[in-house]
Amino acid sequence: MATKKSFVLRIDEATYKAIEKWAADEFRSVNGQLEWLIDKALKEHRRDKPQEKSNLKSIKKNKPD
Repeated sequence: MATKKSFVLRIDEATYKAIEKWAADEFRSVNGQLEWLIDKALKEHRRDKPQEKSNLKSIKKNKPD
């Protein structure tokens, strides 16, 4: 499992309340909603997260030559 990085995010109260409501509507926590939004934006802009080193090694081992 990937380790998670913690950081402080400062946003205005109205934005937080909008995200909080959206998260509740989709049965997510605010943190989960923000992670989902960020992942979605990365995929849409083709800036996907890099794969973990362990995954890359297993892909190379299983790749036919």
